[in-house]
Amino acid sequence: MTPPSTPPPLNADFLAMMVRGVSVIVSASDRDLVPSVMRAVGSQVSGAGQRITVYLNRSQSVQLLRNVAATDRLAVVFSEPSTHRTVQLKARGVRIREAGNVDEPVLQRYLASMTLELGRIGIGPALVAAMLSHRLDDVVALEFSPEEAFDQTPGPRAGQPMARS
Repeated sequence: MTPPSTPPPLNADFLAMMVRGVSVIVSASDRDLVPSVMRAVGSQVSGAGQRITVYLNRSQSVQLLRNVAATDRLAVVFSEPSTHRTVQLKARGVRIREAGNVDEPVLQRYLASMTLELGRIGIGPALVAAMLSHRLDDVVALEFSPEEAFDQTPGPRAGQPMARS
């Protein structure tokens, strides 16, 4: 399927949170809808959210990558640890590529952001570095254009489609 020409609406607050670099969880399911989930070691948001790249450790994400390759679908959750403010994106038309030297600054920026984010809730830099550790030759990038966006912040709007502010 061809990615949508316009992304789903992302309000300015959610978009700013995603661009800044917060917790990212990637999921996919196989053809029998058996899920797989993995923490991303980096993310990048282009434009107003028209193009998203999430980075995974390949060696830890074998089943998830297999599921994406088989179904061409994924869901990604961006969540701010200190507030649990969360947005979920769903997409098809996922491009999987090897990460390279051009991606290293993105991964380092993400690590710095997550160190600040998790520091706000008492998680120290050493634990953040261990959680997001990677070898560049083991990192794979998943690029996609979101087709759907949902407010998943706990509360009365959880699960509702995103609306522009």
